[in-house]
Amino acid sequence: MSPNTMSPAQSRAARALLNWSQDDLAAKVGLGSAFVRDFETGGTDAASGQVEALRSALMTAGIVFSEDGSAGVRLTGHGGEEGTRVDALTTENDR
Repeated sequence: MSPNTMSPAQSRAARALLNWSQDDLAAKVGLGSAFVRDFETGGTDAASGQVEALRSALMTAGIVFSEDGSAGVRLTGHGGEEGTRVDALTTENDR
């Protein structure tokens, strides 16, 4: 898995650490909760930009995705601002 992707299991684990529902995560990025549900159950091949928007919101809230190949997540004391909403994503967000 590349460093800018997130698995459905990581999304579920990150939400659990933050005590967020699927609706909470969806609202942070301006997506429907059905999208989050479908992504987390593997029911859809989500566009990478949408998954990155979810990942960005989780990271902004303090989630750290492990880079050691373990596909783990942990919570730091940092975070607090809202992530980038899907309708605000541009190529400039990648820099």
